[in-house]
Amino acid sequence: MKTKALLFSVLGSLSSVLVAQAALSQADADRLGADLTPLGGEKAGNADGSIPAWDGGITTPPAGYKPGMHHPDPFAGEQPLFTITAANADQYAGKLTAGHVALLKAYADYKMPVYASHRTASNPQRIYDATKRHATTASLTEGGNGISGSVVGIPFPIPQNGLEVIWNHLTRYRGIAASRTISQAAPQRNGSYTLVDFDDEFLFNYCRDDIPETELAKQVVSDNVLIYFKQAVTAPARLAGSILLVHETMDQVKEKRRAWLYNAGQRRVRLAPSIEYDNPGTAADNMRTSDQFDMFNGAPDRYEWKLVGRQEMFVPYNSYKLHSDSLKYDDILKPLHINQDLTRYELHRVWVVDATLKPGIGHVYARRTFYVDEDSWQILAVDQYDGRGQLWRVSEAHCINYYDALTFWSTLEVHTDLIAGRYLAIGLDNQNKMYDFTLKRTPADYTPARLRMEGVR
Repeated sequence: MKTKALLFSVLGSLSSVLVAQAALSQADADRLGADLTPLGGEKAGNADGSIPAWDGGITTPPAGYKPGMHHPDPFAGEQPLFTITAANADQYAGKLTAGHVALLKAYADYKMPVYASHRTASNPQRIYDATKRHATTASLTEGGNGISGSVVGIPFPIPQNGLEVIWNHLTRYRGIAASRTISQAAPQRNGSYTLVDFDDEFLFNYCRDDIPETELAKQVVSDNVLIYFKQAVTAPARLAGSILLVHETMDQVKEKRRAWLYNAGQRRVRLAPSIEYDNPGTAADNMRTSDQFDMFNGAPDRYEWKLVGRQEMFVPYNSYKLHSDSLKYDDILKPLHINQDLTRYELHRVWVVDATLKPGIGHVYARRTFYVDEDSWQILAVDQYDGRGQLWRVSEAHCINYYDALTFWSTLEVHTDLIAGRYLAIGLDNQNKMYDFTLKRTPADYTPARLRMEGVR
């Protein structure tokens, strides 16, 4: 027994060492901004031109845009090149996710309108500079449960394994601080729904422009926090008044995320119950897990991560039509699935990562396949399987370039339960004020004491 224990210890240590040896050579780093985009995507288009070359993405708002507006569609005049349905899905099967194939089979009226591809993702120059600067020093730590040697930029622009891709998603640029007012709905099969409204705030500590790089790279600054997050439920009345505060740590296995909840009825702040892994998402009618928020968040330690490779796939992209403030939620929320006439799919290269649950570890999803945008590191789609190996839930992130902030992020997430025949839509903002990326916040704004003061007000 002692021999076996020693062997497992040695193997575990060896695995951690191997995972950590991921820093790039200077020659590889020099490719960033040359044949590769500054974040590591292939700068060139594909052979037949259906995926164009990346030319910097959208870096300035279109004429007529004013801060606070819902973002006008730069491609409003375009029409679909073709539409994928159950009748012609076989023709495009090689570029469809397993989830999209299942959705097309499950719902007779489901369709995927495919438009010309536009590589719109862009970030500020300081993100590109930091990515290149730290490309040779970034590494995975603690068996892949944390990172070191990187701050502000994408840590692994030329990924060597699946965990590096996931960490790129977790640390991608979404502004420095942002606030948003969004709604969530989980329609019944007949289409009836009740909105849950949230006021969200984020401080992306990893990307702060005033943070000492040498300190955060060593994971010691600001209590080792990757993201500060605050969420207030404002409707319906039975849920309104509660406020959740989260400190998202860099290594959640070594140090779990810290969370507090203000209870309006009790007018007090207490430690929040577990909001990690497969615990149910907030007011989501058990239609998503906690770690599905933002497509994936939290500790990656329950899965083995395999990098399948980079593939050309039809994925939701440039979803400005779905983002429009000319829409009402009734226009979007329909029985069984959202109104697919409002969606937009394009052909893009994505990194495919397959995650399988470790033996003896618990999670409702035994396997998850992630499709991650090469230009932004945003997860665009996820297929989630149950313990029987059956495809259970399909997730999509309908994204836009928020060109006022130079960040590519979701405007709506949709999580479809194929077994229940229902879906959850989170991020609805058409009838709400637009995201505010000018928000000024510091870590001092996200303490339990400050939460208590805000709750009492």
